[in-house]
Amino acid sequence: SESPSGRSSLIPNPIITKRTRTISMLEMAMENPIEHGVIKSFCRVKGHGFIKKDDGEDIFVHVSDIDGEYVPRVGDQVSFRKLQIPPKMEKFQAVHVQITNFTPEVHQRWTSPL
Repeated sequence: SESPSGRSSLIPNPIITKRTRTISMLEMAMENPIEHGVIKSFCRVKGHGFIKKDDGEDIFVHVSDIDGEYVPRVGDQVSFRKLQIPPKMEKFQAVHVQITNFTPEVHQRWTSPL
């Protein structure tokens, strides 16, 4: 969107991605245990989705935190680590997400056109 002065007025995204994390945040993530869950929803166009953890809770996942060459699909089993979302550190997001068991449907690669 543009401001009245004609300049772009972008609101900073509160979700911290791999590209913007500090080394200390990455170290904090690596201290957390590996957890497991199933992709509940994921939209490649929007760049995010949710994982239903084995304990039944949902956790946010950003496109930049998915490792591997395939776009996740609903039902894929995944492993991940949790990282608190700044600035309040009240919620978590999934990082270092890896698909561990694919659904039978054909999966797109990240390099495939939308």
